[in-house]
Parts: sequence; C-alpha cells; structure tokens
Amino acid sequence: MPFYPQIAQHILAHHADELPDLRGLTVLLPNHYAAQPLARALSAAAGVPLLLPNMTTLADALLKIPLPQAIQSDMQRVAQLYQVLRDQGWFGDADLWGVASELLALIDELTRYAVVLPLSEAEFAEQLTAAYQAKRGEAMQFEARVVHELWFAMNHDASWHTVKAEQYRLAAWAAQLATPLYVLRTSDESIVETRFLDLCSENIEVTVFDLREMARGKDQYAWLNSSFAVGRASARLVGLKPDLRDIEDLQTLARQLPASARLPNLQLFPAQGLEQEAEAAEVQIRRWLLAGKSNIAVVVQDRLVARRVRALLERAEVRVQDESGWTFSTLAVSTPLKVWLDVLQNDFYYQDVLDLLKSPFLFAVAPPSDRKHAAFLFEQLVRKHGVVAHISSFIKLAQRESPELVPALQRLKDAATQGRNQKLPLVDWLRGLHDSAFALGLGAGWARDPAGQQLLQLLKQWADDLKDNATRLSFGEWRRWLSQQLDANTFRDMTIESPVRFTHLAATRWRQFDAVLLVGCDATHLPAPLNVGQWFNDGVRATLGLPVSAAQQHQVRDDLFGLLAMNDTVLATWQSTQNGDINLLSPYLEMLRTLSVLAGGSDLIDPQLARLLPHARVRVADASLLEAITANPRVPADRLPQRISPSGYNSLVACPYQFYARYVLHLNDLEEVRETLDKRDYGTWVHKILQLFHAEIPLLLNVPADVAEATLQRISREVFEQALESDYLAHAWLLRWEKLIPAYLNWQREQETAGWRYTAAEQGMEFAVDEQLVLKGRIDRFDTDANGAICVLDYKTQSATGLKAKLALAGEDVQLVCYALAKDASHAAFVSLDGEKVSSIAPVEAIPDLAAWNLARLQTVFEQMRSGTPLPANGVTCEYCEMKGLCRRGAC
Repeated sequence: MPFYPQIAQHILAHHADELPDLRGLTVLLPNHYAAQPLARALSAAAGVPLLLPNMTTLADALLKIPLPQAIQSDMQRVAQLYQVLRDQGWFGDADLWGVASELLALIDELTRYAVVLPLSEAEFAEQLTAAYQAKRGEAMQFEARVVHELWFAMNHDASWHTVKAEQYRLAAWAAQLATPLYVLRTSDESIVETRFLDLCSENIEVTVFDLREMARGKDQYAWLNSSFAVGRASARLVGLKPDLRDIEDLQTLARQLPASARLPNLQLFPAQGLEQEAEAAEVQIRRWLLAGKSNIAVVVQDRLVARRVRALLERAEVRVQDESGWTFSTLAVSTPLKVWLDVLQNDFYYQDVLDLLKSPFLFAVAPPSDRKHAAFLFEQLVRKHGVVAHISSFIKLAQRESPELVPALQRLKDAATQGRNQKLPLVDWLRGLHDSAFALGLGAGWARDPAGQQLLQLLKQWADDLKDNATRLSFGEWRRWLSQQLDANTFRDMTIESPVRFTHLAATRWRQFDAVLLVGCDATHLPAPLNVGQWFNDGVRATLGLPVSAAQQHQVRDDLFGLLAMNDTVLATWQSTQNGDINLLSPYLEMLRTLSVLAGGSDLIDPQLARLLPHARVRVADASLLEAITANPRVPADRLPQRISPSGYNSLVACPYQFYARYVLHLNDLEEVRETLDKRDYGTWVHKILQLFHAEIPLLLNVPADVAEATLQRISREVFEQALESDYLAHAWLLRWEKLIPAYLNWQREQETAGWRYTAAEQGMEFAVDEQLVLKGRIDRFDTDANGAICVLDYKTQSATGLKAKLALAGEDVQLVCYALAKDASHAAFVSLDGEKVSSIAPVEAIPDLAAWNLARLQTVFEQMRSGTPLPANGVTCEYCEMKGLCRRGAC
C-alpha cells in the first residue's frame, strides 16, 4: 500500500536538513502496530540508517506526564456512588453497582467535554424538558435531580480523578511539545482530541494524515470512496439494505468510476447458520496458512461465532493470538473463585462442593490424582446417602464411611473464615477471599497460569485501591461487586505467538495484514447496536454538547473503510439465515456489493468456499472413537458383557443402542442425589418393611389379624423412623403405606389360602445363559407350595393398570421371566402396592414357556453380537432415554 511511503516522503522532505536524526519529531499513532511499517517506510525512503522519530500513542504519551498529586481510582469513586445510591434508596431493588458505574461514566463524560451544569436543579430540569421536547414529569425531575446532585458532589472537591488527570496531562504535554507533531488517523477526532491538537497548533506545526483523505484522491480506491460516500450521505443504512434512492446514487457513481479503478478487494460468504459460518472461517484460515500467509487477522464482530471458530482452529492444531482477550468472568481461572463463593453462600451445597473438587486449580500443590480421588469419593458418598448440604454433615459421614475424604473436607471447612451473614468493607472481603484462596490451594494453581497470575494481581490491586473505603457490604452486595469487576477486566494471553490473531475493528487502524477475515458481518453486528445507555437520549446529549450515538457508527464505518483500503485480501462472513429467517448483510458491505454489480463486476460471493467445506473438515485422529459412538456400533469381542441383569436385558429389548451405551461403554447415568424424598425411597422402605415382617411372621393364617396388623405397623414405624427425623415428607409416605396395610394383609391371606407359603426375600440369583454369559440379579420374594412349585414375586409401588400394560406384549418386559428362569419357577407375578388395593399381576402366557422363549432370544442375540452384528438405535424409547444425545437418532 502507498500510504506509509507517502507519509515517509512527506516527513523526510520537510526535515531533510535534520537527517539522519529525526528524534526531535513526534508521530502520534492510533496503535503501536503502526510504528513498525512507518519505521520501515522512513528507512527505505531515506536510504540511510535513521534515528527514528518518537512514535507513540496518545494514551502512552500521557502516562509519562507526572501528576502533582495522587488520583482517586474509578473503583473508589464507584464504591462511593454505590453508598450514596444505597443510602438514598432512589433505585429500589435495581442493580446499584451497575447504576453507579453508568452514572460515573456520565459524570466523567460531562467533565471530559467541559459541560457545566446550571447551579439550580430546577434550571437543569427545565433544560432537560426542552431537550426531550416533552412535558415536565416526575421521571424527568428524578433524572435531573440524580444527575445534578451527583455531578456536583463528585466534581466539587479537591481530589483528582482519572478525567482531571487526563485533562491536566493533555494540557501539560501540549505545552511541552516544541517540535512538529504528525498524527495518523482514520476517523474524526473526538472533541477532547481536537482541543489537544488546537493547543498544540498554537506553538508547533501539526500535520494530520487522514487515511480517508489520502485514499480519496487515488483512482484505485474510487470504488471504496463511492460506496462510502453514499453511506455517509444516507440516513437509511442502519439495519437495512440500500433502498431505491441509494441504488440510483450508486448507479450514477458506478458510471463515473475511472477505468483504473479496481473492483473491491473483498469477498463475501453467506453462511447457513452459525456452525457453517464458523466452519467456513476455519477452513479459509487454513487455506491461507497453506498458501504461506503469516499475518492473518480475524476481525470479530460476533463473539459467539468467534468462540466456535477458535474451537475449530484448536481442533486443527492452529493456535490463536487473541488481541481482544476475554473477560475474567468467562475464564477457567475464575470458575473455582465463583464456585467457592457459591459454596459459602449455599452452606456447602453438595453440587457446589463437587464442582469445586473437580476444579484443577484446587489443592494445586498436591498431586492431581488426590483431588480427583477426593471428588470421586465425595460424589459416591452423597449419591449413596442423599446428604445434600452442611460441611459438618459431610465430614461426619466421611469419618464413618470414607476416612480418606476427611482431610479434603476439613480443608474446605477451615478455609471458610468469612460467613455469609457478615457485613464488611470491600477490602476485608477481598483479603478474606485472598486468604481462603491460598488455604484451598487455588492461589498456587493461579500462580502457575498466566490468567491466574493476572487475577492475583487484580485482587491485590483492588484491595490497595479500596483500602480507605469503609462502606460495609453484605455478602450478596460483595458478590455482585466482584462479578462486575470480573466482567469489566480483560485477560490477553501474551505468551502465544501465532500467524493467526483475533482482534476487533478499532484495533486494525493503519494496519496491514496478509489476509483479513471479518466474521459476524450481518446488519445486527456491523455496525453494532446503538449504545444509548440509561441516561439521556441523543437530543439531550446534543444539547449538552456530548457526542451522540451516531458518532459511534460513523467511527465504525471509517474503521471499515480504513481496513479495506489498507488490505488486499479480505473475506467477510455472515449468517444469511438464522432460525429460518433472512438475516441481512451489513449495510456497509451491501453498498460495496451493489456497487460491484452495477459496475459490471461480480456480487463478491466466494465461489469456492462452500464447495470445499464438506471435504476440508478436520478428521478425528482416532477413528475408533467415532466408530464407538456411531448409531450402529459393533461390540468389540473384549468388551462384550459376560454378565447381564434383568434390567440390562430389558434395555437390550427396548433399544440395542441404549444397551450398548449403558453396558458396553458404561455410560449409565449416575444415581441422582435425591434432595427430597420420592417414590423410589418409598419403594425401598416398603421392600424393607415386608422383608422384616415376613421374617417375623412367615405364616399369617396362624396369627390373629390384630396382632399381624400391629406388628406390621410397628415395623413400618421403625423403618420410617430415621426418615421422619430428617424430612417432613416422610410422614406423608408413611400415612400412604399405613392406609395400604389392611389391603396387603388381606392379599397375603389370600395367597396363603391358595396354598402358597412365604419362603425367602431379597435373595440373589445367578443363571448360566450359556458358557460365556451369566444372568444375575436379586429377587424380591418367592413362595413355594406343598408340591414344591415356586412362585416368584416382585413388589411394585405402581398401579395395576400400568403393570398390566407392561405384560401386555409377551417378552417386552423380561424381569419376571428372568427371575423364573433362575428359580425354575412355574408361576410369577408383580404385586401392585398402590392406591388402596393390593393385587397380583401375572403374564397371560404360561411362565415356563415364556421363560424358555426369552432364554432362547437372549442366547441368539448374544451370539449375533459375538459375530459382529451391529446394535441399532430403534427409536422406540427416545423420549425418555438418557442416551438420545449420543445416538442422535432423528435429531431427537
């Protein structure tokens, strides 16, 4: 590009007598990246070694100006505003930290742009009424009161803050400059920058190199100037395609383009959804890398797409240098911090504790295997016993059943030095967080991680900034403050060097790349939505002399102009459809596309990329992994189960793929921690009660009815006793069971009258299906008669109707026949313990025949599996299956 050589020639021509020493000159850059190409251009134009000018950004130059006094940090000022807002009670239950931050930004903006409010609040309210062009009302008076009072309170004291420091430094630097100043820009300066340059112009020569003006006079950029000229003149651009008047303007400009004008150095890719946009971006980046490009910019407009692109690049082993960075709230290092505060707030709720134990930053000094083992033991413990909260309860339980876990739990308890019911200044909350983080080993883990190191520095810096703030905050207020800080601070990993860098549009000013990829270029993201804010609309802002929201879009437009002017290879992607609806291209890019078509060129759509996508996807190195989760897998010989339970057989019948996922891959859902009593607990208690009852009274016909009922009542209360102490819902389940006791005793007497005698309960079973497979389970109960016949029974706290439906289709539910096989039983039935009636529900078919048929089917199916027959997902149970996300049959 000719821009840097043009600047270099101008500087050298005006300072030829000073060569080779140009150190007396100052060049104000939009960013540090512009320094290197300008230095190269100066050296090339001079033809001799040079002592280069002072090339700096405005922000860095101002930091070198010493201040006559210390300044109050913005964090301190927000905390002061928060206390005022809380004490005044102006905003009720609103997020006061957010309101305080917005108000501080407005107050600083008023100061920065030298806005002086009237001394009278009433006069200010009248000013707002005129600007809003509305009748004066309570809302407007409230707004005037809040802004007026807080602006005067925050600005009329002797303390300095960041804006006062900025104003002092601008004036001081302008006074210090004694040699010519050169400025590189791509868009209009702010009022503050204009005032600074005006001050400089009073003493020295100031030369501004405006990229827009430099490109405007060159034929090769005529297409760019033409389309953006329409964009500057049109108020119809935001979120819309060019309308008829814009098209007419573009037609006129297309006819006027000189013959030397190049067509746009831009290609477009309309994606069908987020995933295709991310895939297209990733494939194009790899194409550029293969072509030898070593400086690729990914200019992010849509952060969601950017996350997916980054993940795809990492899968392809392409590292990314991220100039934009990520807020600390989204980083892994912040997760254990937030989870620890959840632990404290929720009184060691088991899920929070488990999440904390799974963090790789916890107990960082110890071997990772110790922490993982502690997480495993804790999860097994809470799932087995259903204890859901309180660290003392966890420790007590671990001491009894898992002593290895106690040290880890005790360490968590010892670190909880701050309670959720305290009210403390922010500095004390921060110090407590710092101390507990190191007690938990988080500090050591952070110290090994670049983002963690910066987080530790932030915690220290925040504590230093707030050491004089005495506002006492509750735990909830402190958490909301911390969340705001994690959202407001950004981490950039400077340790990564890569030819691919993610950046944002403003950071591309005056930069050249080998190739540029713009992602998320729809009308919603480019330009971004207007940042109106909570305070004052554009009419009021214009009246007060503040910049209006349109200025933000003008800057975006100019930055895009500069990017396209500086770079020859640019691809812009956007999702042309979202959720089935048309999603418009950015109006700025739509202008370029329309102009290209009108000038006899193409519509700029990339003709190859869409065709390449199916063939350019990165393939997983371990193909066996894909085979393992395909919808029609074959079971490897070494993973074929050698034991199967009745529930496993039921799963095999319901859906072969479900059986494969559960019993071959062992992806069964873990037992849920039941935080309240439910029907499963009820069924467990009923089984236990009946086992104890029949062990004490095996034959009911020999016992008086009142004695039998009293015995069953007593045993029931003994079994329910522990649950009654810990959960009030147990009373309801006990009452439900007690209502059923007379019906159960009647059913048992009928069973005995029919000749059946209780024999055993909760008995393990094993049955050899063939030489390589064993059927294993536990039988609820079996009875025998005088002839030695056996009847297996399975208690169910389900309705008789539901159980009949289970048995309606022979072989669909195999639980009873599996028990019958193991005991060589001639009879089998479910016992329905539901409602106010107890009944036996038996299959219609003869049990021996049904058992033989199911045995033959199980043998056949396993022989087929051994021979390599695939296990399909048949789609029968998808609605309730926990494996549907794995097989994805029919995208269910």
